[in-house]
Amino acid sequence: MPPRSKVKQLPAKVKAWLDQALVESNFSGYEALSAELEARGFSIGKSALHTYGQNFEERLAALKMARDQAQAVVAVAPDDDGAVNEALVRLTQEKLFSLLLSSEGKLDISKVGKTVAELVKASVVQKKYAAEAEVRRTALQQAAERIDNAAQARGLSAEEASYWREQVLKGM
Repeated sequence: MPPRSKVKQLPAKVKAWLDQALVESNFSGYEALSAELEARGFSIGKSALHTYGQNFEERLAALKMARDQAQAVVAVAPDDDGAVNEALVRLTQEKLFSLLLSSEGKLDISKVGKTVAELVKASVVQKKYAAEAEVRRTALQQAAERIDNAAQARGLSAEEASYWREQVLKGM
């Protein structure tokens, strides 16, 4: 097993500084970063920094892509029925499946199993929420229709009936 990364052994504040410096330098200038770390009392070569920087950049790119995809889902389908949550569950399932395929058996199966169980639970909760939202929407529609009928039976004008119907439907 290879030795633990020197970068990952840095104190939290120094690692946070390094992460910020990598982002600000657009993941370049590894010699300067190595020299700055040396001045701070940490001996980490530019090759080790570059390896860490590449992995860090890939993770940031993946997070940015996931954020962009979530924003696209929200733009196309406003979250009135939990569409964003459903999309997030599906995106997570897709990423997990891709990770399983590319891991060549190097994943901790117990962690994968726990993640799958959490995804299934989230999916069940999402479907329950969507079903409850549909029941509420149907109940409000029925109440609004009853208001129209009752208003007409009591001799209210169409404008007055419309007002009360709108008041009921505001809850949707």
